[in-house]
Amino acid sequence: MTLNANDYASSESVRWCPGCGDYAVLKSMQKALATMQLKKSDCVFVSGIGCAGRFPYYLDTFGFHTVHGRAPTIATGLKLTRPELNVWVITGDGDGLSIGASHLMHIMRRNVNVTILLFNNQVYGLTKGQYSPTSPIGQRSKSTPYGSIDKPLKPLSVALAAGCSFVARGLDRNTKHLSDLLVSANAHNGTAFIEIYQNCPVFNDGVFSQFEHKGESNENMRYIQSDETFDYYEAMKIADSTEPTAFGIVYRDERPVYEEVAREAGSYDDLNKLLRGNQAWQV
Repeated sequence: MTLNANDYASSESVRWCPGCGDYAVLKSMQKALATMQLKKSDCVFVSGIGCAGRFPYYLDTFGFHTVHGRAPTIATGLKLTRPELNVWVITGDGDGLSIGASHLMHIMRRNVNVTILLFNNQVYGLTKGQYSPTSPIGQRSKSTPYGSIDKPLKPLSVALAAGCSFVARGLDRNTKHLSDLLVSANAHNGTAFIEIYQNCPVFNDGVFSQFEHKGESNENMRYIQSDETFDYYEAMKIADSTEPTAFGIVYRDERPVYEEVAREAGSYDDLNKLLRGNQAWQV
């Protein structure tokens, strides 16, 4: 039986603030799942804390709503024990890049075969509007009334530095492009990371208003075509630049997947032979 996007929706009432970009991301995910015709019982969504943490409740699949910052840890254990499952990690800029930063870094450097979605609205929404690791210098919030003095993290640069093998950026408003990105990320064999620019209408409304016009003629944004390829250092330049801001797949690389290597390494000698024989893994 062919499944449509609505077939992947759970019976739970979606409870985000009116106008939240999470609604658009959820719709993009349901459309992507229908495009891929993934078996619902084979899909697992693992989330952390924050508004994005409610994501697993709204999909008719399996899911874990875990503790603050630890979604990558649960996902790693799940893939090691059940590698056949289709595992997605749902996190936010606060959850994933503050208390969860080390967990996020290690799942990417290990190249565990999961897809990570980082919802970035540059603010803590669930805890009522404090600044986050991606908030720009000068941003006023409940925890920075005189403006943030911290240099913000750039999620794509963090992912590249951690050795992630698929790095991309999407926009909540452009559901067609985002859905296509989700399909491409899921097809990648290894850790896929997508930063999603997402509006918070209550505590940081209009943070990405420069991208409201999402077409090709918007001089603030650049859509990377699927046939473009970039080496690591070119990808770093693109990830660091906002003139214009890149949307699409910034970097893609093929190398052994963590859970496959772990299963194939029957002994210390087997592991050494396996790693020495694969130049890409050593790099």
